[in-house]
Amino acid sequence: MSKTAIIIYSDPKSGSEEALGRLFNGLFLAYELKEKGKDVAVVFQGAGTRWPAQLVKADHAAHALYEAVKDVVAGVCGGCADVFGATEDARKTGLKLDYEKAIPGTPGVLDLSSYLDEGYSLVTF
Repeated sequence: MSKTAIIIYSDPKSGSEEALGRLFNGLFLAYELKEKGKDVAVVFQGAGTRWPAQLVKADHAAHALYEAVKDVVAGVCGGCADVFGATEDARKTGLKLDYEKAIPGTPGVLDLSSYLDEGYSLVTF
């Protein structure tokens, strides 16, 4: 069985259609793989850690799609959220903030290499 980790890096603060399009495509891929019974995980990394606070808003364009895949959202990179000022807003969403890998200058980040170790393919948006 194939395993895919979808990493969302796009920044909602950019206000661009491109950033929103990347988010939609990442969530849509998660939706498709989930429908097919594949092993899929969505991770918010880098400036993408700002998305969860937007996606929980019922009037957001991607809210319904997010709700359809939030059970496969593995978490939010904690160190990234700290750097990008998204920590408190991410916490309010109830998603896991992950600080598993110590990196100099941060309290820790979500370790993407662990997905590779477990046989996942990484797809970035």
